[in-house]
Amino acid sequence: MARNTSLYFRIVEGRNLPAKDVSGTSDPYCIVKVDNEVVARTATVWKNLNPFWGEEYTLHLPMGFHSLSFHVMDEDTIGHDDVIGKITLSKDTIGSQAKGLDSWLNLTRVDPDEEVQGEIHLSLALLKDAEKFSLRCQVIEARDLAPRDISGTSDPFARVLFNNHSAETSIIKKTRFPHWGETLELELDPEELREDNAVTVEVWDWDMVGKNDFLGKVEIPFACLHKTPLLEGWFRLLPLGNNEVDAGGKLGALRLKVRLVEDRILPSMYYQPLIDLLVESVISPDSSALTMLEDVTTVESRQDVAMTLVKIYLGQGLVVPFLDYLNTREVNHTTDPNTLFRSNSLASKAMEQFMKAVGMLYLHEVLKPIINRIFDEKKYIELDPCKIDLNRTRRISFKGAVSEAEVRDSSVEMLQSYLTSIIESIVGSVDQCPPVMRVAFKQLHKRVEDNVFVGFVDVKYLAISGFFFLRFFAPAILTPKLFQLRDQHADTRTSRTLLLLAKALQSVGNLGLQLGHGKEQWMAPLHPIILRSVASVKDFLDKLIDIDHDVVSEVPQRAVFMPSVTVKEGYLNKHKAEGPQLLSRFAFKKRYFWLTSETLSYAKTSDWQVRSSIPIQCVCAVERVDENAFQQQNVMQVITQDNDGQLHTMYIQCKNVNELNQWLSAIRKVSIYNERMLPSFHPGAHRSGKWTCCLQADRAVTGCSRTHSAVTLGDWSDPLDPDVETQTIYKQLLQGRDKLRSVSVNILHGAECNAQLMKPGQSVAARLLAVIEDLEQAHTTFQRREKEDATSVILNP
Repeated sequence: MARNTSLYFRIVEGRNLPAKDVSGTSDPYCIVKVDNEVVARTATVWKNLNPFWGEEYTLHLPMGFHSLSFHVMDEDTIGHDDVIGKITLSKDTIGSQAKGLDSWLNLTRVDPDEEVQGEIHLSLALLKDAEKFSLRCQVIEARDLAPRDISGTSDPFARVLFNNHSAETSIIKKTRFPHWGETLELELDPEELREDNAVTVEVWDWDMVGKNDFLGKVEIPFACLHKTPLLEGWFRLLPLGNNEVDAGGKLGALRLKVRLVEDRILPSMYYQPLIDLLVESVISPDSSALTMLEDVTTVESRQDVAMTLVKIYLGQGLVVPFLDYLNTREVNHTTDPNTLFRSNSLASKAMEQFMKAVGMLYLHEVLKPIINRIFDEKKYIELDPCKIDLNRTRRISFKGAVSEAEVRDSSVEMLQSYLTSIIESIVGSVDQCPPVMRVAFKQLHKRVEDNVFVGFVDVKYLAISGFFFLRFFAPAILTPKLFQLRDQHADTRTSRTLLLLAKALQSVGNLGLQLGHGKEQWMAPLHPIILRSVASVKDFLDKLIDIDHDVVSEVPQRAVFMPSVTVKEGYLNKHKAEGPQLLSRFAFKKRYFWLTSETLSYAKTSDWQVRSSIPIQCVCAVERVDENAFQQQNVMQVITQDNDGQLHTMYIQCKNVNELNQWLSAIRKVSIYNERMLPSFHPGAHRSGKWTCCLQADRAVTGCSRTHSAVTLGDWSDPLDPDVETQTIYKQLLQGRDKLRSVSVNILHGAECNAQLMKPGQSVAARLLAVIEDLEQAHTTFQRREKEDATSVILNP
């Protein structure tokens, strides 16, 4: 039974941060670490002690984790960035909050003795020879130790302590992956063999000048050695002790939202009955499993359920019938066309998540050029007379001070230009829109048209434009970073421009029907261009749904992205491990990379005719590289295996840690089903006849660190995983089991009153309950086996 761990976190804002600059302010940003590995960096908010970030992330961690930490830093253009403070949350703390954590937390000081990481490989034995007792500790190796020196490495040695006895290993210079292979032995008195004592193994970084730096410790209760005379394994290094002190808010605070979802995933065969019921819901009019699922789904979880269902039906090749089923129910139950799809129903959420799953690359193609233009130009634009700030404007003319009328005229001109570009780009994108999205809209159009809303001739257009403009394009314009259109949040000036454009595009999506009825009459200068676009928008929607159903071949797919579609692209710096060793600054060459689910290819420029390609099926590891390997930051490695079994490594440098994590995640996702993934790798490089990480000479020696190839950032391009997705639906049904039982009892009671109504298999509620109980029993059985296996390992190491 596999484990699946997903960590959702949102860095909302900070308050009362201390001033680190001479100007009396700070330039704060956050670094997010999972077990001391950087997984995200927020944008910098310049000159602000109460910054707002609003950045959110999903991290998939199949192997689990121990702690999540948020380090608040002050960015400096010269010298090292200042540390303001941190917040560390253990996995147990996060997991204890059933609905997740959402609160303000005070920052604490950063203590180097708490910033430990890595594991140590030990073998301990309690020996008895006549009247003499001894403790033999074999210190074999360690991995992933914290870097304490400027070189990005450490000079580690280990120390074994028991009562007043101690012994030390030799010092191994410049490595985070030391191999000692030394045996230390402590002679003990019989009275020292009490079970309440503990053996401590400490790891330190030796420094020639000043005191040694602490790298972590392991404490092993003596009782374990009494039960198991020979104890061997990898042990996680722990800090000296929790010395974090709440500074009473003196360092400021962060508002965080964190949620942990942990599941045990059963083998596929156990989920098949639930899949069968879900499939029946969209191909059999008598089945109502989806209806009952919506009834037991809470409002808070509806978006997650909708995304999960979209992925399940994408995998089954039934996403269009699924959406058609929900949309038909929504249309049939709506009497007022003004409220059609305006609620947060399962139908609305499913359509919204469906567009993200299959249409994000299309959205990027349509919007990215105009969004980049808006960010680059950074125009001051404002229409609301109450918000015009003449001090923030650039001089528009040479006649002197700028008037409000000039600001307004200039703003109208720029907004009209931007809005025209956006509308033209959208209405000219019929052929770029994914066929499956067009077919889904065609079905929606038909259902609305069949259900005649008297006096509302435009409702068939509004149903589609409501999703297309209001729930897809407008939100992407409002917050480009959340749709991966930009790496950074917009500044205040650009953010206001995007807000005004999003408002205007919403009016376009409403076909201009509500113009002049709102409170924001200062938007009136844009009304003419909105009204002129209505005809072209209707024509676009007519062309959008003019498609044959047979164009979409709905077959089971293991990934949302299609094989020939570019998932990610951009300039990176590339270096091959083979060949002559150049100086670091010459080793990396700028290349343009393309990633699809079939190949990772690159060329000198984006329009270069000759490309080099690596088949994704040959990828066997995608990992970070230590800074000391090339004295360069943000480097990753793609390890491939050829037909002869030979390994080849390509090193790629990204411009920042966020780009590094995005590329790591993207390549891992497209290679996640590869069969020959490596269990370990070298985080260093083989230079000057040895590995820079573990100092081993043999280039072919087994990697010194565990791979992380299953750790990915969650987003719209996540591969489909039917077992994980069905487990999510099972948990929702499990929470609503009492309601399902009530429905099942009512159906049975009605059948007793009229025996003709009760047909074999009619009670879907009863079948759902049976499936839930079978899955619950399977989980219980597998958990019991896990406990038995764990006990067996402890008793028979």
